[in-house]
Amino acid sequence: MKIYVLGSNRFLKEMVACKDKLCELGLQGWIHPDYEAYNKGEKMDIWNRAHAGEHVQVKIENDYMRQHYKNICQSDAILIVNNEKNGQKNYIGPNVLIEMGQAYVNDKKIFLLNDIPFEVPHADEIQTCEPICLRGDLENIKKYNK
Repeated sequence: MKIYVLGSNRFLKEMVACKDKLCELGLQGWIHPDYEAYNKGEKMDIWNRAHAGEHVQVKIENDYMRQHYKNICQSDAILIVNNEKNGQKNYIGPNVLIEMGQAYVNDKKIFLLNDIPFEVPHADEIQTCEPICLRGDLENIKKYNK
């Protein structure tokens, strides 16, 4: 199963670690190549600009929304790394919700590393995408591997 890993860029290291773990489990885990580069300390000019107030411009210049959409379409499933962010458990922000919707309408399985954040205003939309919660254990994904 080919699984594209997504999440808030605050979870960069965790997303790369999840991609690596998926590969260890015999799955075809992958992530946007820029994320792996950032994790290695490469392309830091882009990363630094994004975190210095130019986030929107960096996303536009690098066409990240379209790139993620193409990568979602080339996958069998997506894995959302939804850890705690700014005190909110199981964080799923607006961009990730868009990506979940893209996966859903393209009949891709949607895995959440952690549970659904029920306290957010868009909890209904998250649930509507019918995600499979792995409860923090990537090994649970094996049950759904075809």
